[in-house]
Amino acid sequence: MWVTNHFRTAGFWGFGMGSISFDNALGVHERALHLRTQRAAVLANNITNADTPGFKARDFDFRQVLASAKSESSQLAMKTTQAGHLAAATGGIAGGIDMQYRIPLQPSLDGNTVDEQFESAAFARNALEFGASFRFLNGKFKSMKLAISGK
Repeated sequence: MWVTNHFRTAGFWGFGMGSISFDNALGVHERALHLRTQRAAVLANNITNADTPGFKARDFDFRQVLASAKSESSQLAMKTTQAGHLAAATGGIAGGIDMQYRIPLQPSLDGNTVDEQFESAAFARNALEFGASFRFLNGKFKSMKLAISGK
């Protein structure tokens, strides 16, 4: 009973027939998982190209991108109402993320800026934070399941 009342008072129930608003219930965590997945791909690409001459390591500031995703979600989204409308342009990789080049701690002679140890540590940390976000969302879904079933 507490879970159901908690969800109602916290604003998790949508309007109308008692449906759940996943945007309110999950917040920005869904976007955070998506960003963590994208960052893992970027870091894996850096590690893969550690021996490629002239390769420039890239990354993005997770906190900054997540903060901009939070502010964008609070604004009205663009909507095409006619076939002639054009989609909004976004820069960077999927989702409008602005990629940045990593500044190497010790430049290599062949122009490669990948530091394998640094990239591996960043990849491991990103994987840990992905797991934490996933467990958090899993707990949210378990709570919603309890609220729906009335247990």
